[in-house]
Amino acid sequence: MAETSAASPRDTGTGFGRVLVVVYGLFALAATARSAVQLATRFDEAPVAYLLSAFAAVVYIVATVSLARGDRTSRRVATVAITIELVGVLAVGVLSLLMPEEFPRASVWSAFGRGYLFIPLVLPLVGLWWLRRTAATVRG
Repeated sequence: MAETSAASPRDTGTGFGRVLVVVYGLFALAATARSAVQLATRFDEAPVAYLLSAFAAVVYIVATVSLARGDRTSRRVATVAITIELVGVLAVGVLSLLMPEEFPRASVWSAFGRGYLFIPLVLPLVGLWWLRRTAATVRG
């Protein structure tokens, strides 16, 4: 008879997962509001940075909803979104430091999220850890 561990796919939005969903939700809200204002009022100042902030907002929204839902498909979507987030933070972080002229204004991911206390760098690592920790394990 197969056993499953105490963790199930639905656990992504419970316990510590609730805190994670709230943090992702706050980042989704902040990045969406920031990028909307920037794109509407100052797009010509730093289009790359502002479009990256809008992209980050979409990634945060997808991660928030997927982590909160926690079903099998949502877990896969969350894993993809959070992996994209991690790659984005690392790539934009490096590029914003090596080519600051291309980033005259900061995006959410500039300098590895320095403007957000480096939470954008740590958050995807915690998110991926949480998804792995709560993965259902079947033992036979």
